[in-house]
Amino acid sequence: MRYCESVHQTKRFRTREVKVGVVGVGGDNPVRIQSMTTSSTRDVEATIEQVVRLADEGCEIARVTVQGMKEAEACEHIKNGLLRRGYDIPLVADIHFFPPAAMYVVEFVDKVRVNPGNYVDKRAQFKVIEYDDATYAAELERLEEKFSPLVEKCKCLKRAMRIGTNHGSLSDRIMNRYGDTPAGMVESAVEFARVCRKLDYHDIIFSMKASNPQVMVQAYRLLTAEMIRLGWNYPLHLGVTEAGEGEDGRVKSAMGIGALLLDGLGDTIRVSLTEDPWYEIDPCQRLVKFGEEYLGVGVEPFEETHRHIDQIVRRDVVLPQNISMHRDGTVIVPVKNADLVNENIYTELGLGLEGGLPKIKLTSADSVVLVEPLVKGAVVDRVKTLVDVGVSALGDGGSVALKTLKEASDGHKLSKTASRFAVGTSVTADSLAVVVADEDPGEWEVLLDIKPSLILLAPTRARMHASRRFFEWLQSKEVNTPVILYFTYDCSQEDVVLRASAEAGTLLCDGLGEGICLDGPYSRDFLRALSFTVLQAARMRTTRTDFISCPSCGRTLFNLQDVTARIRSRTAHLPGVKIAIMGCIVNGPGEMADADFGYVGSKPGMIDLYVGKERVERNIDFADADDRLIELIKSHGRWVEPEPEEEPSRLPAGV
Repeated sequence: MRYCESVHQTKRFRTREVKVGVVGVGGDNPVRIQSMTTSSTRDVEATIEQVVRLADEGCEIARVTVQGMKEAEACEHIKNGLLRRGYDIPLVADIHFFPPAAMYVVEFVDKVRVNPGNYVDKRAQFKVIEYDDATYAAELERLEEKFSPLVEKCKCLKRAMRIGTNHGSLSDRIMNRYGDTPAGMVESAVEFARVCRKLDYHDIIFSMKASNPQVMVQAYRLLTAEMIRLGWNYPLHLGVTEAGEGEDGRVKSAMGIGALLLDGLGDTIRVSLTEDPWYEIDPCQRLVKFGEEYLGVGVEPFEETHRHIDQIVRRDVVLPQNISMHRDGTVIVPVKNADLVNENIYTELGLGLEGGLPKIKLTSADSVVLVEPLVKGAVVDRVKTLVDVGVSALGDGGSVALKTLKEASDGHKLSKTASRFAVGTSVTADSLAVVVADEDPGEWEVLLDIKPSLILLAPTRARMHASRRFFEWLQSKEVNTPVILYFTYDCSQEDVVLRASAEAGTLLCDGLGEGICLDGPYSRDFLRALSFTVLQAARMRTTRTDFISCPSCGRTLFNLQDVTARIRSRTAHLPGVKIAIMGCIVNGPGEMADADFGYVGSKPGMIDLYVGKERVERNIDFADADDRLIELIKSHGRWVEPEPEEEPSRLPAGV
């Protein structure tokens, strides 16, 4: 199923240009950067100030929430105030549930965003409703009747429109026929687009947002494939909704947005963070720059037959018995001799201390790569200690031999007896790990003979395309050796978060790769933590609580940043638990998608609590809501007490 211009080289998917005010989106235009204000839209001056600051930071399109007529009326004054201050940045009205506001505000703004899940349909009830063909057709007729007036007005006034589907707010009609799926997201958008096309209106932009990067990527790919099938070419607005804050939010956003940009998809982006909106601009700019660097980059053409965009299936692999790996995703950290005698090495590898000796924790590195031959003495002793704990060491002098592909092909095979690579144990041919870098496919054939226990995939050019080609070769040869994505970077720490998430994330989301090893001039603690965050965002290995929090907007009923930080401080130690923190009822329960527990603003000073998509408590006083959330988690058997803070790592006596 074709979904982009090329799978072996990044080529921009050519879309039509849609003018959003003075800004062109799609066509030959660069990828545009967007954000959204968090002020009350009714507060005209505060909203103007936020838009001005966004524009000064490099935002090219600004969105404001318009939930009612008062907000719609305020947009006229906001637009005029911006023009008086010399700012012609396009203004977008965000509409949910209330078509009259859209019909009014379109006269003053440059674009209207409608959510096809709730513009015509009522809030989803998540009930099984039988829709035969006649009933379904009648629903579509009702959709056309209610939606057409806005389309005609946008056409008359030359306003743009974003048909913005969200994974968590599909209509009952869509969910009962397509399920809560990426395919359902696509159909939800296409239903509205058909009405636009019937009225010869084409100034539309699509988005397919989800809080799960894997779902988001799949939905955009399926939408583009459908557009190719239909002969459409509308621009795409990319974003991971409710990505959260800090590194988590940036990793999720980069994984979804970056994966698509590297495939040449996307005409405008927003990184949605639970932070002040101007902090969204820098990661957007970095992602756009990274996408531009990938243009024209790739590998020799190859036919891809094993990766499919309509389903994600992980490779069948055989995990080695003598290399420490985790079935849900392995984290390996590179170390040097100097690192190993650093008194903080155990902390940097995520190990705890017990009785003066290191111990494995949930977020401990599974293995280390020795990037230089070991020297005798304390360094070797430290490696022995790590191996005894269960952290295998790959490299010259480690517990597992590590060879380049050239070394392996030159016949440097391990004997079944102890060798100079061994530390305390005998090394067999089964303990061979091989690094595959930028070799040609013909050189990979040696892997069929030496049968390594582990492959470290380390391309330095066009990592995404080169890796896809290698995995295609592995699957065509039915090789079941696990593969670690071994990517080395030399850029700012801010960039490596985004670039590693984009390159490794797109592969992991496609089921390609059994783990990750990041290398570069960064602390091991940073590399290890980032690796675990990437695995969790890719829905592989869960090591801590997964927070889904909206970026706040004018609808938000409490200080989302403060509340999110407060709840995170009390619940971040619950691996496998997903907690959604939503500022208003528009983002709950549907927008919480697959959250286990939801904390949703229902009215000023009041919170509703959810289990999944079911509201279980309503109108809780804001002052009591945090405690009630904890009680709810406990009542469902998902609570564990946090471990006490450990003392700083120190060298065990005698080591």
